[in-house]
Amino acid sequence: MSSVPKQRLTPQEYLAIERKAEFKSEYFDGEMFAMSGASREHNLVGWNIGSVLWPQLRDRDCEAYIGDMRVKVSPTGLYTYPDVVVVCGEPRFEDAEVDTLLNPKVLFETLSKSTEGYDRGKKSEHYRTLASLAEYVLIAQDKPHIEHYVRQPDNQWLLSEAKRLEDTIALPSIQCNLRLAEIYLKVKFGV
Repeated sequence: MSSVPKQRLTPQEYLAIERKAEFKSEYFDGEMFAMSGASREHNLVGWNIGSVLWPQLRDRDCEAYIGDMRVKVSPTGLYTYPDVVVVCGEPRFEDAEVDTLLNPKVLFETLSKSTEGYDRGKKSEHYRTLASLAEYVLIAQDKPHIEHYVRQPDNQWLLSEAKRLEDTIALPSIQCNLRLAEIYLKVKFGV
């Protein structure tokens, strides 16, 4: 018995399908990968981050997008949907549809059991190839824990962690601060 080879999609075919789809999918190396729904905690964390960033960015040349802004990691070809994206200066998009950002400054991913390994591993590797990316933030949803990676002048990444609700993380590339108590507002741990 022979197996039928899986048809590979071009990025253009993926975008044509994705733009009409009811559910989001990531794309890499000719394949589409359906994204699962997010938990209550995951959604709260994303909206809380956006809510805390908005007043800090509103009068500046930066924009924040929550959940639905597709990002293309041009050096590797990954198309993905970070939980929160910040861009400063003129946003650059892949095409006239203005729905695929090319130059994110800060990316946030809220970790879930099903995506934690990917977000820390392969996805992080992809993200770090973006010349525009200055910071990458991983947020646990089951306990107060944030891992904050900042690109250094030698292109190395410096990790800092925050684990207490009274902690604050500084985002130097966008001159913003996030208090963990605000990020985790209404999130119930251990439920």
